Amino acid sequence: MNDETQPPSPRERFYRRERQSVPAARAFARQALGDWGMRERAYDIVLCVSELVTNALVHGVPPGRGFLLRLLPYGDGVRVEVHDSGHGVPAVPQGEGPEPGEGGRGLLLVSELADKWGVGERDPGKIVWCEFAGQPHS
Repeated sequence: MNDETQPPSPRERFYRRERQSVPAARAFARQALGDWGMRERAYDIVLCVSELVTNALVHGVPPGRGFLLRLLPYGDGVRVEVHDSGHGVPAVPQGEGPEPGEGGRGLLLVSELADKWGVGERDPGKIVWCEFAGQPHS
């Protein structure tokens, strides 16, 4: 059975704990989205990749370790996962007034741009994920 409408294969890449991993992860995501023809929300998806990867580097990746970026297409959408080995559970800041402090702005952006986001368990560490349907959410 050869079905040409099968979804594209997931893509993943491991990155080391270093500053250049953030632009490399953005480029990787842009390339995958372009290859899959997912252009409708590409800007939002790449921005969220950047925020989740930055959070992993700053808060979730112990020295000497790295993180895994996984992009999983489904239907007309995509799921972004960042796997790290750090402790703690990321959260959107609450009750800080109109402007969040130095921390938490990235997850605030992710919560506004993505249709869903969350944190899953991993041993060791966690998976921070977000999902985007093909059409912008309202």
